[in-house]
Amino acid sequence: MPFKVIIKKTAQKELAKLPQHVIKRVFVKIKELETNPTPFGSIQLNEFEIQGLNYDQLYRIRIGDYRMIYGIENNIVTISIIRIKHRKEVYK
Repeated sequence: MPFKVIIKKTAQKELAKLPQHVIKRVFVKIKELETNPTPFGSIQLNEFEIQGLNYDQLYRIRIGDYRMIYGIENNIVTISIIRIKHRKEVYK
C-alpha cells in the first residue's frame, strides 16, 4: 500500500531555497518514500524532537550535504516531510 507524502509549509520554503540540482535529488527521494518509508540509508532519530510535532517515528535521509527529516504515521499511512536543510543547520 503506497504512503501519502506531505511536504509541510516550512519544508516547502526550505526546499525553494536549495540549489536546483539538489531539488531534483530531493524529489527522487520523496518519490521513493511513497513505496518504501524507510529506504536504504534512512536513519531513525531517537533523541531528536521538534517542538510542537508529535510523530511516532522520525527519520532522516542524507542527500549529499543536505538532510531531509520526515515523520511516519503508520495508522493513516502518511509521511510528513518536516525539514530539508544543510547538514550543519538541520538539527538546530
